[in-house]
Amino acid sequence: MPNMLGVLLFVVQVSPGSIPAVDVTAAEIRNTLETTPEIAPGIIDTPIRTLDAGDYDVGIAVVSRGPATGVVAGTTHTEVTEVYTILEGSGTIVTGGRLIDPRPRGSGDAPRRPGTSGPSLTGTGMEGAVSRELVAGDMVIIPAGTPHYFAEIPQSLVYTIVRIDPGGR
Repeated sequence: MPNMLGVLLFVVQVSPGSIPAVDVTAAEIRNTLETTPEIAPGIIDTPIRTLDAGDYDVGIAVVSRGPATGVVAGTTHTEVTEVYTILEGSGTIVTGGRLIDPRPRGSGDAPRRPGTSGPSLTGTGMEGAVSRELVAGDMVIIPAGTPHYFAEIPQSLVYTIVRIDPGGR
């Protein structure tokens, strides 16, 4: 009987229906930051891995931002939830409320590359938002449809983003 239990556990563990885990090491994150060109002055936002988890995709990216002061803006990702983990530095994040003068960001018809934030809106500011400082070790979850931006970054900020895309593209 113990042998039969062992065989059953083995079969369950290697079931063809399971999705393999994906590892992203600290060395991979650091290498991505060091080898990726800026997408805008002082900003790197680079997808590292994307996992097709069936009904949704989960992407991991690393972001580096240089100093910024007095920023007034706002972005809303209409389909993708983001989870930030601050690795280095600090910044004041603004979330919630509603976008002022919302307009599509980029081309809504262009194909998305895996791991990106998907269809999004940008605005000239936000009303009814909450701001707070994030420091190394902090995490923040930004649900799809929630406006957000970094208003202040005193020196620099490095963080990972886990992007959850229920469209499974």
